[in-house]
Amino acid sequence: MIFKKLIAAIFLLGLLSFSIFSGLAFASSQDNVPTHASGNTAANHDQEHDVTKTGKKEVLHGTKTHEPAGTGHGHENLGEILPLWSCIPFACMLLSIALFPLVAPNFWHHHFGKISALWAASLGIPFLVAFKGTALHEILHIILADYVPFIILLWALYTVSGGILLRGSLRGTPIVNTTILIIGTILASWMGTTGAAMLLIRPFLRANNYRKNRTFMVVFFIFLVANVGGSLTPLGDPPLFLGFLHGVTFFWTFKIMPHMLLTVGILLVIYFFLDLYHYKKEGVTVPEDEAKEPLKLEGIHNFLFLAGVVGSVLMSGMVDLGEINTLGIHRAAQDWLRDGLLIVMGILSLVTTSKVLREDNDFTWFPIVEVAYLFIGIFITMIPCLLILKAGAKGELAFLISTVKEPFHYFWITGALSSFLDNAPTYLTFFNTAIGSFYSGMTESQAVPFLMTENAIYLKAISAGAVFFGACSYIGNAPNFMVRSISEEAGTPMPSFFGYILKYSLVFLVPTFVVITFIFF
Repeated sequence: MIFKKLIAAIFLLGLLSFSIFSGLAFASSQDNVPTHASGNTAANHDQEHDVTKTGKKEVLHGTKTHEPAGTGHGHENLGEILPLWSCIPFACMLLSIALFPLVAPNFWHHHFGKISALWAASLGIPFLVAFKGTALHEILHIILADYVPFIILLWALYTVSGGILLRGSLRGTPIVNTTILIIGTILASWMGTTGAAMLLIRPFLRANNYRKNRTFMVVFFIFLVANVGGSLTPLGDPPLFLGFLHGVTFFWTFKIMPHMLLTVGILLVIYFFLDLYHYKKEGVTVPEDEAKEPLKLEGIHNFLFLAGVVGSVLMSGMVDLGEINTLGIHRAAQDWLRDGLLIVMGILSLVTTSKVLREDNDFTWFPIVEVAYLFIGIFITMIPCLLILKAGAKGELAFLISTVKEPFHYFWITGALSSFLDNAPTYLTFFNTAIGSFYSGMTESQAVPFLMTENAIYLKAISAGAVFFGACSYIGNAPNFMVRSISEEAGTPMPSFFGYILKYSLVFLVPTFVVITFIFF
């Protein structure tokens, strides 16, 4: 107990020290803030709605740009002057998620929201002191254009899927489990990885509640349903939707079907034999006194609301209703409309679905509350990381971006950054890097058709890297953490943040990606 209190005290003291230090450091660098002729901070960000994305994240919106390739948003930003150490609060946020549940689980369970707020403040306060209006705009932008849509979509899908209950005697044998994973992987490209994951995770857990070893099952569910399965259409995963907004045709992503099929095939084979091994080793059987019930779906009217959610997301990328300026943040009107429709879908599901059904479905609000509290800290502390990444060759990560030459470079570097950062801006950064490398001087609308044809291998590498590597950590994609939270609440032990990476991602995913690299890139 003393050890745990000591660890917690060290974290808090470290937070206090860093807040003071970073405030002084940020303030000392204030003289280096870029100046603009307009003198209007908000005006410098007029085009940022072009890449509204979800931090780990399922909603994308905006309008296509037609700037010369590789020029980004056409204005200076803080990413050009921010040092790499400004990403320390983000690293500390991740370390808190990784270490506190291990060394002080009770403290974490009751105070994770406060810890998230503390790390957000450790970045936000000195950031505001140093860069004032510019910093305020960045914080408002990531909250209004990124975090709010992200949470609204997760809440809508979580609420609607929680109203769909599969009753009956479905038992998780290796064949049944593999079949569920295949179904989920197929659905993910058409209803989004978050939609497919939220729809199937509860039946999957319930089918295996009599099994002793369930952790690896959920991990492979995250690999396949919550990530790799979303690689075939722009509806599947945010970076592909962003590519669609920037001129990549809707069905072009089918060109990475061979990459997806091989990845899915390898992971499914590994999963089946793991499940078969544990199934035989456990020697478990379905309880003999359990009544045999035919499978039956209840709350099926919620599929209409689920379709409404998917349709709303698709609509936001296909229509242009102009812009709305909210507190200086420019967002497309159709994005606000989409968010409103998602809230309506969720409310209709709550109103039309009985409380008894949700109780029988083990539905509670804790998983979405946990994600909401933790990801506000992740989003805010991630601001310097994203700004530096967007700055490209003018930022502190220039040394990394400048080394990207070959298709396998694009695959691994896009993927590695997507494992921990928002995969949407990561995708866009290397999308623009590729266009700038091959078609410098062309507008985006002119360059993208050539990128899809003449240099398609580079776009395939960027697309596959951004989607596949999201499975490498709990924060790599929106549904990962939700699936983890739901599973733990249902009684399935899940690995720690680093345990997930060390025991599963490095053991199963990385070797699979090496195979993909040798065959395709």
